[in-house]
Amino acid sequence: MLELERITARRNELDTLAEELAKQLTEVQAEREELVIAERVLHRPAEQHRAVAAAPPADYRKILAIVRAADGPVQVRAVGEELGLEVTARGKLQPLRAKMTKLADRGRLHKRPDGRYAARSRAKRGGRPTRHNWRSPDGS
Repeated sequence: MLELERITARRNELDTLAEELAKQLTEVQAEREELVIAERVLHRPAEQHRAVAAAPPADYRKILAIVRAADGPVQVRAVGEELGLEVTARGKLQPLRAKMTKLADRGRLHKRPDGRYAARSRAKRGGRPTRHNWRSPDGS
């Protein structure tokens, strides 16, 4: 009889423990669901920022459009003329040259050994635009 009482007592302890654990499990699952929602909310601004960072600024898009529309590789001077820049003074083209070099560094253009630039096909870049932060530390 003593053995039966111990078994019954232990079973009651385990039943109580099972109820407590079931309650804890429900609380843990509810908190986990809240954290999943919080994670989604926190990822939204990061996703939006990545989408903005992936698209180059308007002046870079204009340069890309000009180079892509050309029949072949173009000189910086030709792009400057198309943009309406003063191309007679070499120093006036340096900011444009820097932007085109940045596009080449980021895989959007190909800088040839002769100094001319050509458009890269999307297939060579993996079929989609590369993702870069287009702002430099000085804000340009």
